[in-house]
Amino acid sequence: RLVVDGEPITPPSLQVRELLDVDHDTLLLRASQDPTSIGLWSWSPDAGLTALTPDPGVYGGRLAGGTLLVTRADLGTDGAITRVRRADGAEFTIASFAEPTGLEPRLEIVTAGERDLRTAVLLPSWHRPGQRLPVLMDPYGGPHAQRVLAARNAHLTSQWFAEQGFAVVVVDGRGTPGRGPAFERAVHGDLAGPVLDDQIDALHAVAARHPDLDLSRVGIRGWSFGGFLAALAVLRRPDVFHAAVAGAPVTDWRLYDTHYTERYLGHPDADPQAYERSSLFADVAAARTPHRPLLLVHGLADDNVVAAHTLRLSSALLAAGRPHSVLPLSGVTHMTPQEVVAENLLVLQVEFLRAALDVPRPG
Repeated sequence: RLVVDGEPITPPSLQVRELLDVDHDTLLLRASQDPTSIGLWSWSPDAGLTALTPDPGVYGGRLAGGTLLVTRADLGTDGAITRVRRADGAEFTIASFAEPTGLEPRLEIVTAGERDLRTAVLLPSWHRPGQRLPVLMDPYGGPHAQRVLAARNAHLTSQWFAEQGFAVVVVDGRGTPGRGPAFERAVHGDLAGPVLDDQIDALHAVAARHPDLDLSRVGIRGWSFGGFLAALAVLRRPDVFHAAVAGAPVTDWRLYDTHYTERYLGHPDADPQAYERSSLFADVAAARTPHRPLLLVHGLADDNVVAAHTLRLSSALLAAGRPHSVLPLSGVTHMTPQEVVAENLLVLQVEFLRAALDVPRPG
């Protein structure tokens, strides 16, 4: 909530994301009533709290000298729309010269499971009822980031995977923002259990709504925290997940940035059990069967999640006799900004998942 002079000026039902600007006595903030949309609100002592963007979407903005700039991304538009309202009342739109994607997601956003998890379900454009589809979970799943948003561009990569012959399911579970402090803090002391449980709960709830989803062929892919979650899924729950692509995964939270990790798991000397609960190495040692296909991908120049995470996990998997594949990316950092590398990585992931899940090429 936003507080002015010790008094909350926003209701508990409005989740404040950030304070954008202070223009004289007027505040501009981003906030959510539904976590899939992030709107703009203003507050002043005279006008009180005012919603500036009533329509669904993901908004940003600036306020200075009485001039308001608003950016909007929504499910019906490629990219973002920028509008300006000057202090003198004049309004105009700043055109976008971004090339249209030409891809319209076949998307349904639902609430799933007992915790009403916001979940995106994407089907191939060519899918017809009665056609069984393997499932690809496509999460991030960690703190500070959402995947299920009312903005088209947020779903383009997932739709591309859907076009390759998958029903793609994206879930924002406990720990992700927009649902209030209790929901975000549910991962305190355990970055693995609640996060993975929510992916499974949402998967089963979605499959109950969509009988064409084939739960005998479920893959999962992710990057960074999502890579950790993907590897965790096939190691801890091979009864649910049948193949995984784990990109730049955190494998042992003792190896990751203390400023990030210790806010969730505490100091490793004070609460070592929290680190054990959240580590992949205990799941490697647990020797659960069957062993599922796992592709580990890591940039060797990654200075965020260093390559030692994947190398140590690969060594432990080898020692445990667990087959897996490792794709090292020479000269690539954490998020692979190189266009050619990023494009080829998507193709390689699809080919790995097709082979692992016995998915024919569409068409």
